[in-house]
Amino acid sequence: MIILPAIDLKDGQCVRLKKGDYATAHKVAEDAVETAKGFLSAGARLIHMVDLDGAKSGSSVNYDVVRRVIDRTSAAVELGGGIRSMEDIKFALSLGVSRVVIGSAAVRNPHFVKEAAAAYGERIAVGIDARGGTVRTEGWLNDSGEDYIKFAQKMEGYGVKTIIFTDIDKDGMLEGPNFTQLEALRAAVSCTIVASGGVSTLDDVRKLKALGVDEAIAGKAVYTGALDLAAAIREAE
Repeated sequence: MIILPAIDLKDGQCVRLKKGDYATAHKVAEDAVETAKGFLSAGARLIHMVDLDGAKSGSSVNYDVVRRVIDRTSAAVELGGGIRSMEDIKFALSLGVSRVVIGSAAVRNPHFVKEAAAAYGERIAVGIDARGGTVRTEGWLNDSGEDYIKFAQKMEGYGVKTIIFTDIDKDGMLEGPNFTQLEALRAAVSCTIVASGGVSTLDDVRKLKALGVDEAIAGKAVYTGALDLAAAIREAE
């Protein structure tokens, strides 16, 4: 298993949210480039970046920051937030992004997912953000009504190789991931599963590894110091 430290961007700044609520956004680091350098020094192999403005409105105001991180650190980066068309994917990949995450658009436009997976294979991931077991869209604001398991199986059927699963109620709360839902997801699909939301202790890392989760995103716990990133990476690997 590998650990992906997270950098969430809003208005060009590194922020964190609680339960996906934009009103709770607070700055957690001064500079994304220096933050990424610290993550790489701790042993990170892939950095998870989210364009929160893109997720909510489809804008790409944070892409200059993403490009700067990649250019100045040579980090491998996966990027999500506002990816809604093949042109968006091409633009993200032109920044040097290694893996692109399709979120809300996967619910609205399944054909887009099929086309993207066929064209870019393992460089495409689908983000499944759920609350109460149903998939949320538009920056977690709207409930699609789709069951997260059935949706994951549909995405795998379209050729998607990686699914990033977030239990919104766990995100930013330092209370541990939703192991029950992750276990059910692991049993339902064979693609790579990335756990996101609530990863905050070495015990969380051990439990996820035991469940057969392939990757885990660590966000708030790394910034608060609750989780030692280097130790988590060693535990996972």
